[in-house]
Amino acid sequence: MTEGNFVDYVKVHVSSGKGGKGSAHLRREKYVAKGGPDGGDGGRGGHVIIKGNKNLWTLVHYRFKKHFKAGHGEHGGKSRSTGADGEDVYLEVPLGTVVRDSETNEILFEITEDGEEKMVLEGGMGGRGNWHFKSATNQTPRYAQPGIDGQEKQLTLELKVLADVGLVGFPNAGKSTLLSVMTSAKPKIANYEFTTLKPNLGIVKYRDFRSFVMADIPGIIEGAAEGKGLGHYFLRHIERNASLLFLIPADSKDISQEYAILLDELRRYNPELLDKNRLVAISKCDMLDDELIEEMREDMKEDFKDVPYLFISSVSGLGIQELKDRLWVLLNE
Repeated sequence: MTEGNFVDYVKVHVSSGKGGKGSAHLRREKYVAKGGPDGGDGGRGGHVIIKGNKNLWTLVHYRFKKHFKAGHGEHGGKSRSTGADGEDVYLEVPLGTVVRDSETNEILFEITEDGEEKMVLEGGMGGRGNWHFKSATNQTPRYAQPGIDGQEKQLTLELKVLADVGLVGFPNAGKSTLLSVMTSAKPKIANYEFTTLKPNLGIVKYRDFRSFVMADIPGIIEGAAEGKGLGHYFLRHIERNASLLFLIPADSKDISQEYAILLDELRRYNPELLDKNRLVAISKCDMLDDELIEEMREDMKEDFKDVPYLFISSVSGLGIQELKDRLWVLLNE
């Protein structure tokens, strides 16, 4: 999937259908001059329903079509015939989609399961036919109810990527390169910051035909929790990842300080993110010899005593298999 086709935020306008009118028909048959009222009810208007689809990864199918309108209910007929219901409209979304009311920004619900359906707008009720209104004092009512109008709403669909492992790090830390080595994904890779502007997903093939999903999230900068840089645009994607893999390059000025800044940004955005399982990978270690790696390992013991860490290189393949093993254990704890 190309970066331009990854759409994770759209606004759509939806309308439910109007209910059909009830019939004011009076029964007239041969030899039955005054058969009385027999007008049927109108059909209900179509509903607007949001449905989860596990085969969708993005909201790109709503990039150009933004208006959705359910069908109107048919009018009632004679012989107490009820009109047909209006056709429902289904908006299929990928799992992890949050649905908001665009006017109030209130979260209406979230779709997290395949086939899950949530009604966002109910169709208008059909009007009742005249046979409902007959009585001892009004035996031939010549009126029926009109149908109830449908509703309209502006919705915001916001996708939070569902993945087993989310890559967290500063820009140009080597996240996209690692994703391209561990999976068949082909993210854009270049030697400048913010090469990745949209999340990339890849499937990591593990032993015995097992696999897990890894997401490359655009780089975090200090102040992202307040919206600086790409800010909230991508931090929401980290919320849906089961485990977090922090990637810090070996040539960083202060590895411990970088890790502390990343943790602080996640905490300020959503403290619950710190409850997820974490693993730290020191990337770009092909630049180091064994002696220097050992020295760094000793220096990191104190600051990283509460979180597992390892040294890797996407270029030379150093530690890649160990990283897969560690992630698999982390995901199945």
